[in-house]
Amino acid sequence: MSTAAKPNHIGHKIGRIRELRGLKQESLAYELKVSQQTVSKIEQSENVEEQILEQIAKILGVTPEGIKNFSEEAVFNIIGNSFSDNSSNNNNYLCTINPIEKIIQLYDEKVALLERLLQSEREKVELLKEKQDQA
Repeated sequence: MSTAAKPNHIGHKIGRIRELRGLKQESLAYELKVSQQTVSKIEQSENVEEQILEQIAKILGVTPEGIKNFSEEAVFNIIGNSFSDNSSNNNNYLCTINPIEKIIQLYDEKVALLERLLQSEREKVELLKEKQDQA
């Protein structure tokens, strides 16, 4: 009994990774600066040029080798082994985005911008006073 090798259809792998990342073809097309139809053709192609594969990998946040070696079964095995009904697994959750720090940063940027605007207006007033005194 012979075992047939699974086809290494790069286009299908790109499409599946894109879907897992939550990207639409239009979004990938925009990043690649091509049409959505071009992305569709790439995803239907068994082979993809190395240069295009590198661009797509960068956009998807993976390596070209990650795309070539992508296995949906492996992904589901990892997910299945990573999660369980035991609530103690949630103890290691770490939020990497601190919205309060971001709000403070934006507030500081706004204050700095307003200070520059105020200084500019003060300089205008001084110039107008000097011009009025000269007249």
